[in-house]
Formats: sequence, C-alpha cells, structure tokens
Amino acid sequence: MIMNLNELTLTQAQEGLRAKKFTSVELTQACFDRIKKRNKEINAFITVCDESALQEAMAADKLIASEKAQPLTGIPFAVKDAITTADVRSTGAAKILDNYVPPFEATVITKIRSQGGVLLGKNNCDAFGHGASNENSMYGPVRNPHDTSKVAGGSSGGSAAAVADHQCIYAIAEDTGGSIRQPASFCGVVGLRPSYGRNSRYGIMPMASSLDTVGPITKTVEDTAIIMEAIAGQDPKDATTVYDTVPDYSKGLTKSIEDLVVGIPKEYFDVPGMDKEVASSIEKQIEKLKKFGCKIKEVSLPYTKYSIAVYYIIVPSEDSSNLARLDGVRYGVRANEKDLFDLYAVSRAQGFPEEVKRRILIGTYALSAGYYDAYYKKAQQVRTLIKEDFEKVFEDVDVLLTPTSPFPAFGIGEKANDPLALYLADVMVSPAAVAGMPALSIPAGTTKTGLPVGVQLIGGRLQEATVLQFGYALEQESS
Repeated sequence: MIMNLNELTLTQAQEGLRAKKFTSVELTQACFDRIKKRNKEINAFITVCDESALQEAMAADKLIASEKAQPLTGIPFAVKDAITTADVRSTGAAKILDNYVPPFEATVITKIRSQGGVLLGKNNCDAFGHGASNENSMYGPVRNPHDTSKVAGGSSGGSAAAVADHQCIYAIAEDTGGSIRQPASFCGVVGLRPSYGRNSRYGIMPMASSLDTVGPITKTVEDTAIIMEAIAGQDPKDATTVYDTVPDYSKGLTKSIEDLVVGIPKEYFDVPGMDKEVASSIEKQIEKLKKFGCKIKEVSLPYTKYSIAVYYIIVPSEDSSNLARLDGVRYGVRANEKDLFDLYAVSRAQGFPEEVKRRILIGTYALSAGYYDAYYKKAQQVRTLIKEDFEKVFEDVDVLLTPTSPFPAFGIGEKANDPLALYLADVMVSPAAVAGMPALSIPAGTTKTGLPVGVQLIGGRLQEATVLQFGYALEQESS
C-alpha cells in the first residue's frame, strides 16, 4: 500500500528527503491538503501558515540539496497556540489575544526552526492550557479523529489530533498537569512530558510556572527521541533549565530492558470508575514486560491521592498571578471603554472563557491574606511529600507503569457542566507533574468501539532516556 506523504513518521520523512524521493515542498503540501480536507471537522488548527510554510520548505530543500540538512530540516510540524512563535499569531486559544503576533518566540521553537523545520501553523487548545478536554477554547472544541463525537483531550488536544489525523508530522505542545499525555492517550499517539527543567519554558504563555513543561507529540517513540535531542538543554533565558548534558536518546532506545525493574503503583489501579477495557489493556502491557525479562514489583505512592487537590490549588494560584499581565492595555484585544477600571474588567470578561475566570478567582482567593498559609503554602508542603514518594520508589525500580487515563475519550459536552469531573480526568497524569518527573504516554490498544487507550511510563528525574527505552520496547512489540 502506498502511504500518503503526510502519513509518514518523522524518521520516514527524514529518510525520504535525504534520498531525494520527494521534496520538503511536496511533504508540506501533503500536510496542507490534509488540513484543508479535515480541519473544518477536527478543528485542530487555529492559524495555518500557508505562504510562510512553503517558503520555509523551499529553503529547507536548498539545505538538503547542499548536504547541510540537520535532523529536523524540511519536516513540517505544528505548535500548540499557547507557545509563542515569532511573526505568527499566537492566541493561547483566548479572544483576549486574538490579534496578538509576538515579535519573539519560544526557545524550543527557535531551535527547531534554526534546523530548517517547517512551521505549518498553531494548534487549538484549552485556553492558556486550562482544561482536560479541549472544550475550553474560544475557537471551538477539538474533535477526536477516531470518533468526532468524542473529545481529543486537553489541553493540547489540537496538537494530538493533528498528529493522529496526519495533518502534521509531529507537534510541539505543553504539559502542566497532563496536557500532553492525556490527549496523546485519547488520540492514540505518543506524548512526552519531560522532567521540569529539561526543556526551556521561555516563550511559553505561563499557566503555572512551577509545573509548565514543553514536549513533543509524535507518531512513534523514535520520533520523540529525535525531537528531544534537538530541543532539550540549558537556556540562559530560563533559569529553571538544568545544565545536565542532553543524552543521545535515539541510541539508547534499543538497549535491553531485561532484568530492569518495573514498579506497578497500586494507587493507580484502585481509582473509582476505572474502565475495564483500559485495565485489560494495561495488564497486557505488563505481560509484555514480563516476556522481555523485566522484574515486576508492586509499589506504593501513598501521597498520590493528594495530587489532584495539590494541583488544583497550585495551578489556579499561579494562574491568577501569571494572567494578571493580560489586561487589554499592553497587547491583545482592548475593550472600547473610557474608564480604566472598565477597560480592565470588560477586556478580561470578554477575552477569557469561563474556566480561565474560574481558576483566576480560585487562585486569587487561595493567595489572599489569611488563606495563603492554609492553601498555597500547605499545597507546596504536600507537593514535597509527593516528590519524596517518587524519589523513594525510584531507589528500587527503574520505571513506573500506569494507565494514562482511567477511561478512553468521553463525549463532547458529557462533562462540560461538571468542572470537578473534568479535574478528576487528570488523576493519572497529575502526580508526575506535581513531582517534576518525566512521563511518557504511548498507545496500548483500543476499546471495542475503536477508541485508543494509553499506557504511561514514569521515570526518575531527568531519566527521559529510560522511559523512552521502555516505550520503544513496548511499541516494537505492538507493531
């Protein structure tokens, strides 16, 4: 069967470009053809860069012809709209930034574009990353390519859907509490949340600064490794980035996992409402690891049960501080009001969706005088205990295996009127985020109705190489 160019993995696209089987212009046009055909239904893109992308593709073809190509040269990619891109509209999926075209861009995007990567456009998302279903975008919800009546997951649903629907070769997204991994699970693709500090956060529209991370959504684990080699590393513009040398992730993929220890945290399997088909899919992954010669060990992370509570105090608190900069004065959309207070109030009321407003209010309350110690400070103390839980467990195991989500993609509108139910959708992915650990979601099969199921691999701090190694082994067994 002849594969359409837009359906290629990053690795396959690399090989085809280097072998002159097709050009970057042809590869880019194949992605645009798919976007034109499907984006109206899926709603994965807010902004499409038709002209500039083809110009970038032509420049990439010249680099390839002159034998100056780098790993990402000529490969079309998309970017979550909460990540800034120079001279390309970056809305954060909120109307308050509907007309915002930044003069600068995120470090991770600069690294890709400096290699000759081709930017196709900006992906839809929950506004500023607020949500677990991609229904909180002011540009409409993203639909799951496997069943358009279902959500794509959030907040990076547009990025996951674009990759799953072959509208791009890969995407760069952002994960605060699960925003890469959960939509990757719902859409049947690969998503990596790196350790906090591994990748630069410079140029990311800040949601919760102590949790935000940037990572790739791809079609294969190998593709993820290649992208991480390009975007990871210390950045003078982000003081939270670490100086540790970036490993050669690709070379480590094929290392044997025989005799390595896989921890199965019991708290992740006692979650009320766990879907039976999800549980069955995860059990199959555990059996595969046994066949590889891995040692399976049940472990306990007792403070895991507090992760959601901790997350939803820290995030709104940091939200309320970070989003104060969006007032309709310095940039973005400004309400036509003469009084300064009314200008602030109306600009924010019209420019923020309800979930953003809800989190700002909760966070402002949690940080207010008389409540800071009881809420934000206490949450940070419990956060330390959650981190220590992980550190203790990783003294005895190499990686943890859990479901990415307790259920497959749910219906659009199904949980829209129940914010607490949506918050609980992050129950499997928030603990690693709170602790700053790397975590990878890879496809683990489908339900009887064809909805993807994801398995999550969590590693020790800065051990992205280990989770990728395990993910690659499971992926090869499934292919």
